[in-house]
Amino acid sequence: MFLSQAEADTIEARIAHVEARTGAQVVTAIVGRSDAYPELVWKAFALGIALAALLVVVLDVVRPDWMSAYAVWSNVTPILGVGAAGAILALVLPTYARLYLNRVRCHGEVRQCAQAMFLERQLFKTRARNGVLLFASVFERRVELLADVGFHGRVEEHEWRTVIDAMTPSLATAKPAEALTRGLERVEALLSAKGFVGTGRRNELSDRPVDEGTA
Repeated sequence: MFLSQAEADTIEARIAHVEARTGAQVVTAIVGRSDAYPELVWKAFALGIALAALLVVVLDVVRPDWMSAYAVWSNVTPILGVGAAGAILALVLPTYARLYLNRVRCHGEVRQCAQAMFLERQLFKTRARNGVLLFASVFERRVELLADVGFHGRVEEHEWRTVIDAMTPSLATAKPAEALTRGLERVEALLSAKGFVGTGRRNELSDRPVDEGTA
């Protein structure tokens, strides 16, 4: 889990406050990653092999006599070994694996995962169609915000973007609770400035933050 019990309690209380003041129905979610990205391991393996092969070529030029005597052992073993080491690092170190991440693809995967959660949590079923999903994916260090049609015409896309911008720096420094808190603060300020007020209706969606998996 990315949130401690105390952090989850604090965020839940904060969501209740935002909803009471603005009337919006807010759901927060944080996941380890939005896709398995199996290609990252193979990219790391390929880079390791390429670098090791380059080193072997350099040694062959510098010490051709030594390389000739140990051709098979000195060529094949280091190349495969370095490739395997790179693949293992990509498996166990998210920071290293992230170096091979295709930014365009990861943006699409995070968006798709957020959309799936929006449907799964049925944010579209609120009476006023005023559900808001704050979705953070730790591995990709990316935030998505999905708002239902009740906000259309009153809150513009670039204004929602300010919520994402407020959350991203904290997520990038491995502070998920801080990221969600800042996002909620920005949602409250934005909707209040737009004239949204609490209606006193019952809570339609769970305020407990969704906390799934590890990076």
